[in-house]
Amino acid sequence: MRVGVLTGGGDCPGLNAVIRAIVRKGVQEYDYDFIGFRDGWRGPLEGETVPLSIPAVRGILPRGGTILGSSRTNPLGAEHGVRRIRDNLAKYEVDSLITIGGEDTLGVAATLSDEHGIKCVGVPKTIDNDLSATDYTFGFDTAVGIATEAIDRLHTTAESHMRVLVVEVMGRHAGWIALHSGLAGGANVILIPEQRFDIGQVCAWVTSRFRASYAPIVVVAEGAVPAQGELILKDGSHDSFGHVRLSGVGEWLAKEIESRTGKEARTTVLGHVQRGGTPSAFDRWLATRFGLHAIDAVRDGDFGTMVALKGTDIVRVPIAEATARLKTVDPALYAEAGVFFG
Repeated sequence: MRVGVLTGGGDCPGLNAVIRAIVRKGVQEYDYDFIGFRDGWRGPLEGETVPLSIPAVRGILPRGGTILGSSRTNPLGAEHGVRRIRDNLAKYEVDSLITIGGEDTLGVAATLSDEHGIKCVGVPKTIDNDLSATDYTFGFDTAVGIATEAIDRLHTTAESHMRVLVVEVMGRHAGWIALHSGLAGGANVILIPEQRFDIGQVCAWVTSRFRASYAPIVVVAEGAVPAQGELILKDGSHDSFGHVRLSGVGEWLAKEIESRTGKEARTTVLGHVQRGGTPSAFDRWLATRFGLHAIDAVRDGDFGTMVALKGTDIVRVPIAEATARLKTVDPALYAEAGVFFG
């Protein structure tokens, strides 16, 4: 059997660990052949491939990014997209695909599997940790660690200059990174997409912090929205899946805080720093297990499924079910953090 592998969407730490585990177990235990498709769904769409073998995956466990490249290509929006994928899979004699990605990448896999008979197994990858079918996704732990370290470092400069520091972190629709890193880093305000924020209340918390002779740190997810207003964007551009490109709420928040409180405020946008570099031990462990179980699903012919973490077990769920809804922060969890605001 020949198995194709692709990584789609934004890169994140742990992707190479998944690829390594798939290839190592697939070759050693099942005697499968592997081929990698370049740059997400663009690979099978355009017929761009790279060889995958045990020598090709040596040494990639601790590496960030993905040796296969990635993109946000949507083949379902391309002319004759499904037919072109079929033709290229046949050309390279690929029997099944392991698709590693988030909501959009896996959504395409679900459509191809359920409606067009293309044999797909999914591996969940979203740095935002917002896929409802799995307890955690790899890359999230690393991103939280990077954000927490940044917050730790910013505390000292905030105190030295007695200014407000606003830290913008990733989180389009879900505030998991903001919540985890904000709590771990001792932030004084945490703003998430699930709860619209009152800028007046934010300024009150900031003022309260200064009255106690401390400089506040405000952590805000990129998708957070003010109570009176709309999503704040630098521009209105969209990706191929129709998602608007986020960023800008941190700068807007700093300007509002400064004008309303009279206190100097600065913004740090962590952006792609959260995606880069070496994956944490947890992310390597989780990504490796996902890869091992994904190739088992191929061996079992269990197509149209995605591997997921439930407790400490790796289970299989339908891809369509995994992408049906987002996993967002429970209001009760967010309320827990409120004791530290202000």
